[in-house]
Amino acid sequence: MYVIVVGCGRVGAELAANLSARGHDVTVVDFVGSQFRHLDPAYRGRTIEAEAMAEGVLEGAGIRDAGALAAVTNSDAVNSVVGHVARTIYHVPSVVVRNYDPRWRSLHESMGLTTVSTTAWGAQRLEELIELPTLRPVLSAGHGEVEVYEVVVPPAWGGRTVGDLTRDLECNVIALAQGGRAAIAGPDTVMQAGDILHVGASLAAAGALRHRLAKGA
Repeated sequence: MYVIVVGCGRVGAELAANLSARGHDVTVVDFVGSQFRHLDPAYRGRTIEAEAMAEGVLEGAGIRDAGALAAVTNSDAVNSVVGHVARTIYHVPSVVVRNYDPRWRSLHESMGLTTVSTTAWGAQRLEELIELPTLRPVLSAGHGEVEVYEVVVPPAWGGRTVGDLTRDLECNVIALAQGGRAAIAGPDTVMQAGDILHVGASLAAAGALRHRLAKGA
């Protein structure tokens, strides 16, 4: 697949290098040439030193042939405009934009752009590590509003049901693994100490779940 990455800061350089290493044809666009120093020496794609929103730059980068575009500069305005142009004018199949300042996130979303909010996501991860040390996040939905957590059933909850654990909490047990074999879990599924649960929950519900697990009731 041909991919255009707009912005060659640390995020853009890492993304471009990873995509290139996986066999994709990649072009990186940045208006500051010195930014290309962030690229891994093994990167074999193209670089274009130019302002992405300047006339003819995206055309010159081959946007009409692009299967994907990622706008990952540290300017939310640039990311939103480039993403909007790629999606609505050039109909690039996959367009993803970086949200740098969470206060601008609504702008990206109002344009219908697939958005990755690195600042909000990072803060969410740190908050989870501080508040939820017994719950390990394994999957994030949206901007982290809902996570899937991996939970090891403590001894105090052995012999009790999934419904006992999740009663009145806004969370869902997706699966339960016993002895290395996983199955869909229902409210009447009986847990054993050491079982592994995968639970979908908001951060608030995950905090309540952690508290309930620690209390044993």
